[in-house]
This record gives sequence, C-alpha cells and structure tokens, in this order.
Amino acid sequence: MTTPILHHYPMSPFAEKARLMLGFKGLAWQSVYIPSVMPKPDVVALTGGYRRTPLLQIGADIYCDTALIATVLEHLQPEPALFPDHLKGIARIVAQWADGDLFWAAMGYTLSPKGAAAMFANQPPEAAQAFAADRSAMSTGMTRLRPGDATSAYRSHLRRLANMLHEQPYLLGEKPCIADFAAYHPLWFSRVVNPAMAGILDATPGVLAWMDRMAAIGRGKPAKLSSTEAIAIAAAAEPAPLPQEAFQDDHGIALGSRVTVAAQSFGTETTEGTLVAATRTHYTLARSDDRAGHLHVHFPRIGYVLKEVKA
Repeated sequence: MTTPILHHYPMSPFAEKARLMLGFKGLAWQSVYIPSVMPKPDVVALTGGYRRTPLLQIGADIYCDTALIATVLEHLQPEPALFPDHLKGIARIVAQWADGDLFWAAMGYTLSPKGAAAMFANQPPEAAQAFAADRSAMSTGMTRLRPGDATSAYRSHLRRLANMLHEQPYLLGEKPCIADFAAYHPLWFSRVVNPAMAGILDATPGVLAWMDRMAAIGRGKPAKLSSTEAIAIAAAAEPAPLPQEAFQDDHGIALGSRVTVAAQSFGTETTEGTLVAATRTHYTLARSDDRAGHLHVHFPRIGYVLKEVKA
C-alpha cells in the first residue's frame, strides 16, 4: 500500500481531526506542511483550485474534505471502525453537525476580536492581517455568527456534548467513532491553539475529560516530507483504478463531461476537470498538471456543487 500523505499545517482544526483519525487507525503516514494562507502553489498543483486544509494524497489520488478522508481511511484500515455498523447513520449525522454548526460556533468564539488578539499576540502585525484577509476572502457570501451569538451557541453545544457523555466515555458509546473526531477538533482549537479562550470549556468537566481521552489516541506514525517530494510522488504514479460503483446522475451531466466542483460555502475556489466517477457518495475529476502529472481529485457529494463547463 502506498503510504498516505497528509497536506496540513499545525494549527488547522480539520487537520487535527485527520491526524487523530490516522492515529486511531494506527497508520504510518507522511506529513507535508502547507501554508495556512494563500498563495499555496503546491496545493493547487494537486487539486486544481481547491485550497481548504487538509488534503489526503495517495499516489496520484487527491482526497478533499475530512468527511471523505474518513471514508478513505476506513477502507484502508477497517479496524478500529470510524463507522460502526450499528451507528453508521447517527454517527454521520452527528459528525456533519459537528463539522458545521459546532465548528462555526467554536470559531466565532475562539477567533473573536479578543481571541484573535490573544492568538496573534506574539506574532508580527502583518501575520494577523494576512490571516484575517485570507479567511475573509474564503468566507465571501457566508453568514457568519457574531462573537456574542457564537459564544451563546458554543455554550449550548458544549452542554449537549456533556449530556451525551453523561453515562458513557464517548459520544455514541464505549468506543470513539467519527462523531467524536468531528466534535473534538473545534474544541481542540479553543483549548490548545488559543488557550486564552479555553475557559469556556470549564463549565463542562465531562467534556474536558472526554477531550483528554481523545487526545490520548495520538497521531499515528508521521514522517516528514516536502511538498516538492509529494508532487514528485504524484507525477511518478497513476491514479488507482476506479471502483466498480454505479454512476448516480443527479444533474444530467454525463461521465466524460468537463465540469467544476466547488464547496458550497467557505473556500469556494473551483477545481475543473473531466468527470470520471459520480457514485452515491462522491465525485471524481481527472485532471493534469505540468508538475504533478495525471491526477484524480475526489470530493464528497454533500457540501459540494457540481457544474458542467459549457463550451
């Protein structure tokens, strides 16, 4: 098996979700640090435009969004399970809530003016300005929670997590599943990346104890790799054969069509390529890059918009 390559940066909350999932699976992986703000030329060489963090690379296959990355890791290493058979539906629903409502409440609180000032206190002013400008560009058109509203929502979400943990060690039972990894990473950002804002967690000690259990999972076995080396690995490989899954056409767009895929909100840069698969769960685009060669870029269906490129 080709060693998975995670393209990420240390303070990215969604990257922490992926790192912990790799640790949960006990996988060896290669770690490529990427910039936290644009420009990201090596990322775009692999994705064709998508710039959210993290990416998972396996040879010449590029997987976007941690929801899809979780599924890929489950196929690579089925046990321990992120999606236990008896919990598949509810685990995915809770994870989707955590990656959306919980995440944005946590970010609105942790990166409030007070939080941003604390996080960038020991960095040059231009670092904070660049980060703010980058995230503002990524959220064009989004309705973002104001700090007070985000704080109120965050407190409510934390109480709900505490209720779920009242009589069990993990959100849905005796073992962690995808719901735990999705709920953990926004709280990790408040507690670890910007500890000046971690006090909000003190009202839910059961949540803090659960966070300690999640952190103890660890991050697997990473080995450092440069982005140049990762691109060379992609260029030397060919995309894996596509699985024999049924084509699900919900758009009237035929396989072989020129298309774009973009996130519905936040980081809506498009990736353009040839549609070579559209299964029940994800899209696959074939594209070529001068440096990275022939690639397959994969996106989940939920949260992404597929459009045909008209001649």
